[in-house]
Amino acid sequence: MQMRLLVFGLLATLPQAGTAAVVASGPGGFVIREEVVFPGTPDAAWKRLVDPAQWWDPGHTYSGSAANLSLALEPGGCWCERLPGGGFVRHMEVVYASPGAALRLSGGLGPLQGMGAGGALTFTLKADAAGTTRVVAQYAVSGFAADGYAEIATGVDLVLGEQLKRYSTPH
Repeated sequence: MQMRLLVFGLLATLPQAGTAAVVASGPGGFVIREEVVFPGTPDAAWKRLVDPAQWWDPGHTYSGSAANLSLALEPGGCWCERLPGGGFVRHMEVVYASPGAALRLSGGLGPLQGMGAGGALTFTLKADAAGTTRVVAQYAVSGFAADGYAEIATGVDLVLGEQLKRYSTPH
């Protein structure tokens, strides 16, 4: 019991970059929601968002290098990754883009792609009174998993949360 209180006490003292949650999970899919504050205007937040090579963790790429990531802002545009030897991965497809306000991508990230699961990842940007931008990422995934998506949803939420923390802390 004392260890649990110590861990909770330590966690309470850590700075909170945003909020995260698995909103729903079941055998047919899941919804996760992440929220961070970007230290700049919606236009600056947008510029960084649409350049994932600048903020995506290379440890969560197939090639091992975030520099191989690109995002084409056009209808059906590809969030793609170049692989060594001329290969590629099409991570997601652009289905909605409103510069400075919202970006929606369609597809399955990471292992979801191999499972045949698809989803909609929506980033919403909104200026706040402090001169910063509140960025909400919601990823609604559908497919089938006989044992449900609870464990997978938690893992995807953790990874997406890590990426958004990197995004919200420009160098």
